[in-house]
Parts: sequence; structure tokens; C-alpha cells
Amino acid sequence: MIKYFILFLIVAMLISLFRGAFYLIKDGGSTKKTVHSLGVRVSIAVVLFITLIYGFLTGQIGPGT
Repeated sequence: MIKYFILFLIVAMLISLFRGAFYLIKDGGSTKKTVHSLGVRVSIAVVLFITLIYGFLTGQIGPGT
């Protein structure tokens, strides 16, 4: 189950990345949409990092699993 959550977080980060790039190209970064997208991406990265640490410590993910 945790592997699917990690995959979901990675996909969400990619969506946020492309959304930020779209806003940067579309409005030249003059609005706060690009900054908001960066904030969302950083938040997702923190949750992903914590989830990975939890998975390693509990043995749910690791080498060969």
C-alpha cells in the first residue's frame, strides 16, 4: 500500500512541476501561480521524504522488496 502512495506522490510532483512550467511560460512568472506551484511541490517532496523514511524504518520498503 505504501508503494502506491509513494507512486502517487511522485506523479503529483510531476504534475505540479509541469503546471508551474506552464504558468511560467504563459504569464512570464508575473503572477503568484508559479510560486504557489513551487510551494505545493516542496510540500509534496517533504511528505514523500517522510513517507520514504517511514517505509524504510518499518521494513515495508527496502532493497529486494
